[in-house]
Amino acid sequence: MAGGFSVIAVCVMRIASYFAILEIYLSQEVWKPIMMPVILAVVLIIVALAAGLIIGAVIGYQRRKAFAEREIGSAEEEARRVINEAIKSAENKKREATVEAKEEILKARNEFEKEVKDRRSELQRQENRLNQKEENLDRKTENMERKEEQLSARSAQLERDKEEIETLKQSQLEALERISGLTTEEAKRYLIEQLEDEVTHEEALKIKEIQARFKEEADTYAREQIALAIQRCAADHVSEATVSVVPLPNDEMKGRIIGREGRNIRTLETLTGVDLIIDDTPEAITVSCFDPVRREIARLALEKLILDGRIHPTRIEEMVEKAKREVDATIKAEGERAVFETNVHGLNPELIKLLGRQHYRTSYGQNVLNHSIEVSHLAGLLAAEIGANVTEAKRAGLLHDLGKSIDHEVEGSHVQIGVELARKYREGEGVIHAIEAHHGDVEARTIVACLVQAADAISAARPGARKENVEYYIKRLEKLEELTSSFPGVDKAYAIQAGREVRIMVKPEEVSEDRMVILAREIAKKIEDELEYPGQIKVNLIRETKAIEYAK
Repeated sequence: MAGGFSVIAVCVMRIASYFAILEIYLSQEVWKPIMMPVILAVVLIIVALAAGLIIGAVIGYQRRKAFAEREIGSAEEEARRVINEAIKSAENKKREATVEAKEEILKARNEFEKEVKDRRSELQRQENRLNQKEENLDRKTENMERKEEQLSARSAQLERDKEEIETLKQSQLEALERISGLTTEEAKRYLIEQLEDEVTHEEALKIKEIQARFKEEADTYAREQIALAIQRCAADHVSEATVSVVPLPNDEMKGRIIGREGRNIRTLETLTGVDLIIDDTPEAITVSCFDPVRREIARLALEKLILDGRIHPTRIEEMVEKAKREVDATIKAEGERAVFETNVHGLNPELIKLLGRQHYRTSYGQNVLNHSIEVSHLAGLLAAEIGANVTEAKRAGLLHDLGKSIDHEVEGSHVQIGVELARKYREGEGVIHAIEAHHGDVEARTIVACLVQAADAISAARPGARKENVEYYIKRLEKLEELTSSFPGVDKAYAIQAGREVRIMVKPEEVSEDRMVILAREIAKKIEDELEYPGQIKVNLIRETKAIEYAK
């Protein structure tokens, strides 16, 4: 209906617009006679169309209303039919559900009654068992009471027997004391002494057996690993001199070096801190100084002055400064060479310089820098053979004698100085401990420290590596004999085989054969703790018993 009215409204609006247009045309006098019939015809046609549209819209509205009423009526009938069918279906399902529920209830009731019956029968069986167990417990309780009474009677009998045994034991002890002439305490003391002798004997035998077995196994394995490490590490065997000799072209040069009233030699000695020995040795000057770096600077300066020929205090100062720069460059280059050869990375630049200073340092004729490089290689090889930390072992081996680079300038042993330098430049605790323990100043607690000790001993003890003067050699032998003679029961001690063996004569009345094994171990332990020596020392104990009698 609304759509029909909207169409009518559109038509009316268009008719109005046409009339407006016609009114404009008719406003002109020329067109009025011609257009009036046309206009009337058009108006009639438009009015007829409008009336037709209105009538059609009304008829359409009535038809649609009737159709809608018929549709609504059929829908209501269909809805009533569906509702009736749903009600019937619900009643049927309700009846079916009621029947099923009754069947389930009946089934559950039957099962419950059966379960109750089973539980009652089980409870009856358990009650019967409990009654039976209670009867058994009653019987056992009666048996236990009877046994307790028997035990009480037996205990009383045992007490009486014990008293009789104690009395008999006391009487037997008194009889034994009268027969043996010893009191109980004396007999106990005698037995304890006998037992101590037997235990000492067994202990000595056991120690000897264990030491022999482990020494054999350890020596075999150690020889294999050390021999392999030595074979893989090649090193020179040349000893270096600890003094510097500067050759002169002629003896006249000595006078020029001394200078007028000795001013040249005093200037050189003051600037370098060395002593120049100008003796009767032809065409040579000896440079003496405890600091090897100063000695090297003085040697280079002297050689440059001799080549230059101009020797006076100003020129001496220039040559000494030039020699210092050359020595500093050599020190840096040698430190870098050591780091490169050992493949040790991450060292502080100051540590590299200290390593380079070891190039001019010797120990018993052995170059300390070459010795440190050799120890680093040996420690790394040994660590690789036994599965230890190779990097840490090589680093500790290279730095183990670090203190020797400045031990002429700083007080203290080279071990203490090396530990302080390593801590100062933030080395690891494992490396610091290896430096501290490589001469046995502290007990080695890590495998790396033990490897550095072994590598240091190998490098120092190989043939041609070191030499010692006679005075130190004699003092070492005297110290060894004095230490071994300090033990009770030792009669005489002799150091032989260049100090690699000590023979000890013991008093047979004070040291038994079993005690000798323990005494030898104690002496060896004290030598390890208090002496410094290359390689190893064999402790050889000798006990001799003599029986002398004269036939008259």
